[in-house]
Amino acid sequence: MPDKQEDGRVTSVVRAAEPALSGRWAGVARRHRWFLVVLALGTLLRALAMLGYRPALWFPDTYTYIVTVFKPRPDLVRPAGYSMFIKLLEPFHSFAAVAAVQHLLGLATGVLIYRVARKAPRWAATLATVPVLLDAYQVELEHLLVSDTLFMFLVVSAVALCTTRRTSTVAAIGLLLAAATLTRTVGQPLIAVFAAWFLLRRRVGHTGVLPRRRVGQAGVLLAAALVPLVAYGAWFYATYQRVGLIGANGAFLYARTMSFADCAKMDPPPDLKVLCDPRPPEQRPPSQEYIWAKDAPLVRLPGITFTKETDDLAARFATLAIVKQPLDYAASVLTELGRTFRWDRPVYPDQEIYAYYQFPVTPPGPPGRYPAQVGAEYAKLYEQGAIGTEIVEPYAGWLRAYQSMVRLPGPLLLGVLLVPPIAAIAELRRRRKAGRLAGAPSWPVPWSVAIVLLITPAAAAEFDYRYVLPAVPLACLAAALCIRPDLRNQSGSQKEFSE
Repeated sequence: MPDKQEDGRVTSVVRAAEPALSGRWAGVARRHRWFLVVLALGTLLRALAMLGYRPALWFPDTYTYIVTVFKPRPDLVRPAGYSMFIKLLEPFHSFAAVAAVQHLLGLATGVLIYRVARKAPRWAATLATVPVLLDAYQVELEHLLVSDTLFMFLVVSAVALCTTRRTSTVAAIGLLLAAATLTRTVGQPLIAVFAAWFLLRRRVGHTGVLPRRRVGQAGVLLAAALVPLVAYGAWFYATYQRVGLIGANGAFLYARTMSFADCAKMDPPPDLKVLCDPRPPEQRPPSQEYIWAKDAPLVRLPGITFTKETDDLAARFATLAIVKQPLDYAASVLTELGRTFRWDRPVYPDQEIYAYYQFPVTPPGPPGRYPAQVGAEYAKLYEQGAIGTEIVEPYAGWLRAYQSMVRLPGPLLLGVLLVPPIAAIAELRRRRKAGRLAGAPSWPVPWSVAIVLLITPAAAAEFDYRYVLPAVPLACLAAALCIRPDLRNQSGSQKEFSE
């Protein structure tokens, strides 16, 4: 009998709590309804991608990543982080599973942006998530078997953790940055950006020398980031007897400088003259052709393109070109960067690469180059069956129509990037008039990371449409965080992004 009474009391408590819990969740849904609508639409778009293009979309780089899955060794051109990610999903034997996880990472990135932007009004936080959740090219990029979606999620996760002052969480940021760098090497300069943030940030009213705590946290971040990178570098050295994470930095920088390098101005030594191109810069092909085209000066040299000797030769040529023609180099970088902010979306660097960023009408053909053919055979082992892309209508057609209409125009991205510095100037003037000290603002980390992600490829390789997309959610986050705190929605408790 006592047991029945006890059970009855427990049941009564549960029943009494049910309305309160349902009311609480209903309140949460009402407060965040617009974001939930955007999130639901983003989920629908990704479901259409999974239904319309089965199991995933392929890119030339994909085959290299697959080879590394089955032959674990550092690649000379791309770090192995994305291959490790694919390896983790190998038990599913499905590239559809890889694409699905990447779509989930895209949705999770939107959730993180909204969560970090909680300091801003909800409308601003919701708008900050729209590009990553609803941009058609973002959805297409997630469906491609390339490293950019994973890289974006890792970097945004690191930014989201910058709210902390806990040493353990600072170490986690360092590990995330290491993982991002081993996914795409453009993550390397981000380590310095984050270390500078922890070193220089201060709270309102705090002045004077750098506190020991901030120095210690910057040191923890650097140590956590560098240990995995040094370990990977040791693996790379044991494999190739070369220092670094990849072996193609010189080749890519050489290709970058060929958009302006003039050997008549450079006067290179005899061993570098073999890399000259006699054609005027305006008649030369895009930079990538100087790495992959069979008739490129670098490719015609004996041995594979990325031997240490060839890469060192290319690095010396590129360095000489930059030193002898610094203004031409700066102009070339600005030209490449300027492609990011165009209203239209012209074909670049060529029709083949450009087509990979569109939802296709017909299935892409088999790989042409021999290394890609090898990767395709390994991909069949991974899938345990045939590979390719099946296009299923009407879902694919709906996505193509959507992609023709919905994207983030370049000028709008430029406007988003200009919001933080303009808002910072206005805030500085306002605080000077009020006679108050300003603490560390919230936007510098995401804004600086976005700027670095846009400039680095333009300076070290070339512009590519897919290199822009990981920077977009961070630019939007930085803009949202600039909304004046006194204009925000005051309902609910709001925690500061930077303590």
